[in-house]
Amino acid sequence: MALATNEAELTSSPAARFGAELRRSRRARGWSQVELGSRMGYSDTLISFIERVKRPPTSNFAVKADEVFETGAKFVELYRRVTSAALLEGFEEFADCEARCRKLRAFETGVIPGLFQTPEYASVLATAAVRRGSITQDQADERVAFLVARQRRVLDRPSPPIIHSVMDETCLTRLIGGPKVMARQLDHLACLAERPTITVQVAPLNLGELVPFVFPVVLLTMPDRSFVGYNETHARGYVERNPAVCAAWKRDYDRLQVESPSTVASITVISSIRKGFE
Repeated sequence: MALATNEAELTSSPAARFGAELRRSRRARGWSQVELGSRMGYSDTLISFIERVKRPPTSNFAVKADEVFETGAKFVELYRRVTSAALLEGFEEFADCEARCRKLRAFETGVIPGLFQTPEYASVLATAAVRRGSITQDQADERVAFLVARQRRVLDRPSPPIIHSVMDETCLTRLIGGPKVMARQLDHLACLAERPTITVQVAPLNLGELVPFVFPVVLLTMPDRSFVGYNETHARGYVERNPAVCAAWKRDYDRLQVESPSTVASITVISSIRKGFE
């Protein structure tokens, strides 16, 4: 029954997810709606409405929930998802899985992976989407704020996942935001690569047809050892749970790791490209 409930929460609306997490956190403390309302300074009626998705939460409510439950920025992040229309359909479900995974494998082409982006680099990409008319400025701000919260949730949690990232060389050479932005981004990438839980490899262009993926792909290993895959088009994101498909992705990714240069060689490439932006 618990597994079915979790599955439903993963695919429900952001507001339903906020309410479900509020109810779960409250019950874990053994508090009634009346007691939680008293601790937060709200009525038990409002607590009930938010848990049952009869009324959306507010920013102040989310902040107070994090204070009362001592959950960092969990409820603030969930609130952002309620109010944001900037994220691709399907990405929120993936982000929930990502926050719980034990291992993350990723292949990226064209841009630095989101988990490794500096806020400045991410802001440039979001602003470009505003100029194209794809999103509003408010949505751009929301997108960057969500990314920063997501990075904290994955990279800075007490037991962060093992991350293995293979980047196409174009991720490093594509000029985003000008030389100064790129220089700081590559410095940040090199710094992250020094963490014991993060491995970075750069796939050179001359690998050609040996690269098994023609699109970015992420493969997560979950706590129960199941796999969850993710890729996206320009229009939406797709969460892949089919075991056969995920197994095929894993085989291809393992081969990509073998074909790509070592971590030491990849860091040398990053440093060399970084010097070109001085």
